Amino acid sequence: MPAARAKKRRSRAMGGKTEALVSVLLLLAGSFLIAVSFNMFLVPLGIASGGVSGISILVHYMTGIPPAYTQWALNVPLFFVGLWLLGKRFALKTALGSFVLPLLVLVTSDWKPLTDNAMLASIYGGIGVGAGLGLVFRGKASTGGLDLAAQLLHRFTGIRLGLAVACFDGLVIASAGILIAPENALYALIGLFATSRTIDFVQTGLAISKVAFIISDCPDAITQVVLHDLDRGLTKLDGHGGYTGSARTVLMVVVGRGEVSRLKSLVKAADPSAFVIISDTAEVLGEGFRLA
Repeated sequence: MPAARAKKRRSRAMGGKTEALVSVLLLLAGSFLIAVSFNMFLVPLGIASGGVSGISILVHYMTGIPPAYTQWALNVPLFFVGLWLLGKRFALKTALGSFVLPLLVLVTSDWKPLTDNAMLASIYGGIGVGAGLGLVFRGKASTGGLDLAAQLLHRFTGIRLGLAVACFDGLVIASAGILIAPENALYALIGLFATSRTIDFVQTGLAISKVAFIISDCPDAITQVVLHDLDRGLTKLDGHGGYTGSARTVLMVVVGRGEVSRLKSLVKAADPSAFVIISDTAEVLGEGFRLA
């Protein structure tokens, strides 16, 4: 028994080291992609789509100070405030990103822009930044910035985190419209939208599944065809009719997009009067789908 426990401890320690290494690699790859997209698309055309990076673009256009220095100047005090108020666990997840991202922005600052079209720059810059942030988030890390300020505002005022982030980004974009040009604010909104959608894509991927809720008077027959003909698992939920108050069984089935038609055909054959609700689900983890 002691030997088995020691083996489990070694296995957990090895798993923890591997996870930490993967997290660091994702942080570095994501930060590099953010820095390249920032310097090749956003900075040359003054597209300040929120965050510390957006503030650094504004400062660069007003004073000529390289964006990397502004990012360090803002990230470092925000990091120490977060360390003081949010604790060491927070610090470990943000320390490396707060330093590495501005460094990579500085290293790639001389890379030539790929386009002088503001629309293309906002779209591709937003996609690149979103892809980089998605990789960083998948590594359970952070690049610091105004996300830290948003967390502090959320913690001490009760404002929803999403709203706090939106407020800070909105202030940066509005400032771009005033200090650079109104059109820049519009392009920044496009870039911000592209960033948010790309983060979602990197986090969940293309493997969008479907979840079906089936209400039927023949739950056992549908259970059999789902388990044996469709070869999918299901979950039985207890429900009650809103009008009759009678107990009903609700079957929940998760399938791939290519299995929806077959599921509907099987349910219709088992019970033509079954009530079926099918909707998208962004991510499914577990047996038969993507592992966590």
